[in-house]
Amino acid sequence: MFSRSPLPQPSPPAPFYEKVKQAISEKIAAGVWRPHDRIPSEAELVAQFGFSRMTVNRALRELTDEGLLVRLQGVGTFVAEPKGQSALFEIRSIADEIAARNHQHRCEVLVLEETQASAEQAVELNVKEGSRIFHSVMVHFENDVPVQIEDRCVSAERIPEYLNQDYTHTTPHAYLSLVAPLTEGEHIVEAVRATPQECELLRIKEHDPCLLIRRRTWSSSHIVSHARLLFPGNRYRLQGHFMS
Repeated sequence: MFSRSPLPQPSPPAPFYEKVKQAISEKIAAGVWRPHDRIPSEAELVAQFGFSRMTVNRALRELTDEGLLVRLQGVGTFVAEPKGQSALFEIRSIADEIAARNHQHRCEVLVLEETQASAEQAVELNVKEGSRIFHSVMVHFENDVPVQIEDRCVSAERIPEYLNQDYTHTTPHAYLSLVAPLTEGEHIVEAVRATPQECELLRIKEHDPCLLIRRRTWSSSHIVSHARLLFPGNRYRLQGHFMS
């Protein structure tokens, strides 16, 4: 006699919340819902799928944790902007990075001034404390979403025309690369918590993580600039590639 092999057991059905997640993910992947689009409310999704509000809430919560959605209290749920990607070892203009993703860049200039170097600024620029320097603070936007606060100090002696540029049409990096070509750069990267003012500028919550790059650049063995570049951690990642 021949023994019969046991029939394979059917896989358990996917949980209802996974079905909701899959349906939403497929619409985003297909471009039906695009970045910054508001998706239907929980109540509308409950009516659409016929599942409980708890099931729909879990699906939205998990998609938010995975970075596919952004939920704004009292406003709604939106498709998240795909995270930008910045070269860690290559120094590039934020405007060039955004353009490479076929997105729109704009800049708001908050501070553009001549000042005297504090003790910390003097160390970073290798000048005497109290020396004349230039200071700028700007917010860079990608498709009208703030992605970087740039706080920069520049050697007035090396870059005398820094204050005379229109940084809504160029960037400090682009201008400095033109008048003082980069010969050396230094990056220090750390995770930080933004100040209340920085949270407001970046439109993030008080405890949202941020990435901070402290960048110094040299031209012909002279330090020309020190920049503090602050990114919202949920909108940006850093990637490096190098060859030995």
